[in-house]
Amino acid sequence: MGLLWALRSKTPYKRLAKRNVLTPFCVDLEVYEGHGDTSRLLGKCTNERWFLGEGVKRISVREGRLRATLFLPPGPGPFPGLIDLYGSGGGLIEYRASLLASRGFVTLALAYMSFEDIPAMPKILELSYFEEAVNFLRKQQQVKDTGIGVLGLSKGGDLALSMATFLPGIKAAVSISGSSFNSFIPLKGDGFTIPVHPYDLGRMKISDESGIVDFSDVLDDHMDPATWDCRIPVEMSLAKFLFLSGLDDMNWKSDLYCQDAVQRLQQHNREVEFYSYAGAGHLLEPPYLPLCKVSIHKVLGMLVHWGGQWREHAKAQEDAWRRIQAFFWQHLMDSVIPKSKL
Repeated sequence: MGLLWALRSKTPYKRLAKRNVLTPFCVDLEVYEGHGDTSRLLGKCTNERWFLGEGVKRISVREGRLRATLFLPPGPGPFPGLIDLYGSGGGLIEYRASLLASRGFVTLALAYMSFEDIPAMPKILELSYFEEAVNFLRKQQQVKDTGIGVLGLSKGGDLALSMATFLPGIKAAVSISGSSFNSFIPLKGDGFTIPVHPYDLGRMKISDESGIVDFSDVLDDHMDPATWDCRIPVEMSLAKFLFLSGLDDMNWKSDLYCQDAVQRLQQHNREVEFYSYAGAGHLLEPPYLPLCKVSIHKVLGMLVHWGGQWREHAKAQEDAWRRIQAFFWQHLMDSVIPKSKL
């Protein structure tokens, strides 16, 4: 238990023992609607200074179609630039972006579903919308001109892969509990559309007592060639990739989808990192936030089982947070993470 499986390009699986990791907080649990309103949660366990970080600036962005919030670290920079995407629960999720800004990243938290004039379930997502976000971030004076990074959780994970594959200027991408297939909503690019990974809601499992939904078997077998037109062709990308997944993910088989992408990248001699955590669930968040095993999905209106074991998930979040920062510092700044940012 508490062991980490690591896979680096051209190397076999390694088992890494984790030591000196803090145990999870003991908290009273409440159910919140998706991740749309974190003010209640943050108000219980922290304060605004922790949320924004010392000297971090928060700027609301409503430029063209963009619905986003920009977080700026203190100082003139230049800093590495990141785009931060959450999942299909929608909304504009800011807390991870603000924490990344406090660690020295100019970070744009970007909404793409269920926010203001953006529909809860768009009929199609346009890659050009995400390209607007990239161009907006690259224009910021504080952003270093060596390329943009993108990280995404769940549905945001497959969008991060698509951005790194099809959009110029993306140098590094992190997929957290994501899929290597386009999920739930067709993605329209310039002259192409990636269809949705086929699924059957008849395969979802609902607990008789609690009504909690397990979606882990809903998607069609990704090894079936009939699903391959939904694959995101990450092997076409020259970006660097980091994949993070939990082996107790009850939302979907993120570990298998990560392995699919890693194998394709390795076959094309692309650089890739992959870390899979025993006992970790779907919602791998910044460290010291409590495990959310179950919540109401804001768009679906269902009580969803996300998975995760308390101690193992807490350890995974701490390790993943460190790796995300180190990965972006390495590939966007060509340096190791400063000790002051750890």
